[in-house]
Amino acid sequence: MSSFFITGTSRGFGLALARQDQQKELAKKLFDRVVVVKLDITDEASIKQAAAEVEAKLEGKGLDVLINNAGVCHYVSDGVKSIFTVNVLGVHWVTRAFLPLLQKGTLKKVAHMSGSSTVGSITLAREVQDILVPAYKILKAAMNSLTVQYALEYEKEGFTFMADSPGLGGGEMADLDPEEGAKASLDIILKAGQEYSGKMAKVFIES
Repeated sequence: MSSFFITGTSRGFGLALARQDQQKELAKKLFDRVVVVKLDITDEASIKQAAAEVEAKLEGKGLDVLINNAGVCHYVSDGVKSIFTVNVLGVHWVTRAFLPLLQKGTLKKVAHMSGSSTVGSITLAREVQDILVPAYKILKAAMNSLTVQYALEYEKEGFTFMADSPGLGGGEMADLDPEEGAKASLDIILKAGQEYSGKMAKVFIES
């Protein structure tokens, strides 16, 4: 049985991911139980405690997939510090804390949900200049870099680090609703190999 750890499942896209885990036929084969673990991604002590709890639940087995979903999305001109702490440092702290368990796992996959966006592209910065969300752009550029650095550092161990863009799961500007984005994201995560490592996996639904 493969094991998954998903952050931010109390609501929104994370909750949709958890529901998909229980609904999909493939997931029914992969998941033999669901355990809820308390975790505050802005608190390193809380993260370490959560990792220890997961380790105990795994009973000596490794963790196969880590999905970093918890985060905030503020399309504002300021607030860099707050969203950077949650979405970048929080993801880094969680990944670092769970790496020893992932190294013992079989699949060795880490997915940063909403980890990338063309709005955060340095190459395309001039093209998105009129989109006045500098904090959001900085965040996405940082997440791109974080994903690439982890991918390069752990590629020889067989890891796949990917930044998923799940179609803005929810809200008036959403490309996909949370359930659609969750299903498509899980399909990519479960099928993807190292060819996706260090890259963005754009989620979409074929019409």
